[in-house]
Amino acid sequence: MFAEERQEQILSKVRSLGRVFAKDLAEEFRVSIDTIRRDLTTMEENGLLKRTHGGAVPLSKVRRFPMDDRIRYGEGTGHQNAVAKLAVSYIEQGDTLFIGGASIHYILLKYLPIDRDYTVITNSLVIAEKLKRYSNIETYIVCGKVKSEEGIVDPLATEFIRTLRIDTAFLTGGGISAKHGLSSSTPEGAIFQRAVAEVSHQTICLANFDKVGTEFFAKTIDLKDLDVLITDWEAPDEEIGKIKQLGVKVLIAEEN
Repeated sequence: MFAEERQEQILSKVRSLGRVFAKDLAEEFRVSIDTIRRDLTTMEENGLLKRTHGGAVPLSKVRRFPMDDRIRYGEGTGHQNAVAKLAVSYIEQGDTLFIGGASIHYILLKYLPIDRDYTVITNSLVIAEKLKRYSNIETYIVCGKVKSEEGIVDPLATEFIRTLRIDTAFLTGGGISAKHGLSSSTPEGAIFQRAVAEVSHQTICLANFDKVGTEFFAKTIDLKDLDVLITDWEAPDEEIGKIKQLGVKVLIAEEN
């Protein structure tokens, strides 16, 4: 099989499966792992996919359609859980926090500390409903027009958040890169998160590996306005290096 034919089949698998591993591809195509790695490097250089440490994932579009609730509010991947576990170490007694309605925020709920009292502000009805069960957490929900895909992000919500002061905001987005900063799939979501960052003493981005180095439709904040990035062991080293050079503290969650 010619390299071009093999790469075409690899691309088809990436698009259909969502992720491929170099080891599995080497076995399937009966070639060496080094050959597959060269294939993946060539395909990444041609803008066809994004490499990871163990294989490859699809190249993200600048827009992302709403995620199925069964996925958004599920158990999460190993990468997401590792990031969430590390993130809760930043929660202290008496803090006021922002937690949005993304899938990583839902995972975060599993690891929230119950041995201290703090306040959570959210723009997600699902997150707010879950937080009602915690006796040690005082919960406020942002007011505005309800939009299930992104939570409450309309102009009323943005104006409301600007009246508050927050200790730590756990932000996320479609992508984060040294060149474009943190970005989201819609301008409305980006504007709302920017307002959250402006009223927060500390901003922490939660981004598993496939978001790092990715640029989405609407810019949220520059990296100079971000304090900490928490990602995982498969985040691309080169992009992480560039982000660190811009003054962002980067924490790498380890595989469990």
